Amino acid sequence: MTFAERFGRNLAKARERMGLTQEDLGFYADLHRTAVGQLERGERTARLDTFVKLANTLRTDPNELLEGLTWHPTEITDGRWAPFRD
Repeated sequence: MTFAERFGRNLAKARERMGLTQEDLGFYADLHRTAVGQLERGERTARLDTFVKLANTLRTDPNELLEGLTWHPTEITDGRWAPFRD
């Protein structure tokens, strides 16, 4: 599952818990309903301002929308890109 897909799943879960439609969420968060659908389907990723609008509109801890999302930076080793090691 991609980053965008996982975020979309988390977003849909939070929206459904609040009993809102995609259109409702779009209205309250000042987004178009198609944008909400694209986010939930993982077709696009949320900008930071959109993320804040969504979390606040859904009255949820932003961490709930980020649940299960990870990213590991890379580093240069011997002149080549290599996975970052903790």
